[in-house]
Amino acid sequence: MQEIIEAPIPGKILVVNITAGNTIQESGAVCIIEAMKMENPIMSPVKDSVKAILVLPSTIVKTDDKSAVI
Repeated sequence: MQEIIEAPIPGKILVVNITAGNTIQESGAVCIIEAMKMENPIMSPVKDSVKAILVLPSTIVKTDDKSAVI
């Protein structure tokens, strides 16, 4: 089963904390998004292997844009 991680708010990706092929823990930070001058983590809802990363630092995202596949 795969889990698609989406941006909960529009903003700019500051940091990507995951690497494809590695395992992320449940509630682990997938990436950090800056919105309205605040830094917000996008958290993983499950513990699983990272299948794909769809954003890079400096990527501008809109609400519901896909950021990763776990």
